[in-house]
Amino acid sequence: MERQKRILIVEDDKHIADLLRLHLQDESYAVEHAADGHAGMGLLGDGSWDLLILDLMLPGVDGLEICKRARTMTRYIPIIIISARGAEVHRILGLELGADDYLTKPFSVLELVARVKALLRRADALARNARLDSGLLECHGLTLDPLARSAALAGMPLDLTPREFDLLYFFARHPDRVFSRLQLLNEVWGYSHDGYEHTVNTHINRLRIKIETNPADPRRILTVWGRGYKFAALPAPAPEGKK
Repeated sequence: MERQKRILIVEDDKHIADLLRLHLQDESYAVEHAADGHAGMGLLGDGSWDLLILDLMLPGVDGLEICKRARTMTRYIPIIIISARGAEVHRILGLELGADDYLTKPFSVLELVARVKALLRRADALARNARLDSGLLECHGLTLDPLARSAALAGMPLDLTPREFDLLYFFARHPDRVFSRLQLLNEVWGYSHDGYEHTVNTHINRLRIKIETNPADPRRILTVWGRGYKFAALPAPAPEGKK
């Protein structure tokens, strides 16, 4: 029998928290609620959570601090940020700190439940793939370990965020295939909503800084103009005259 999924809600608005709890329990999820940042931080460390729903503006510890703490933990926890801060800069900051999704208040509870289901399905699929592909993946200088979720370049460990690892591992498993930004959002982030494509660009730029000799002239993650990006099956040769 499949284990019941556990969801932690960190939200200081009791009405919103109660509404989310009701709908998520109707989907057979086990739900716990923390009404402030300190309680949320404590529960985060105490439980084996399958998903975190997190407000940004909380009494005590700020939601972004909780998000950063979650991303230092060994076990990967999908995170959905819900916030009245709807400005693009806050959405980008939340996603770049490691959140998987961001909903601006007021939002549709049914849409949030749908996104919860999508993220949990994606997490299950990634875990299954990691078990199936438990061996190391090696490609032109990179070594990726899907179980340890670690990466190295020329034997030197790479400091990758969880999402950067997911993106690099996905690319490395599909060499020479071109993916649009929306396809990458769907495959790696678990959703394909218009307006989030910029986060793909940001993560690719950061990956290039970490794995390319010259990020401005990449040899591994290549831009296919008008179509998207691909991971070179072999490192692209440098143009004549370049070493």
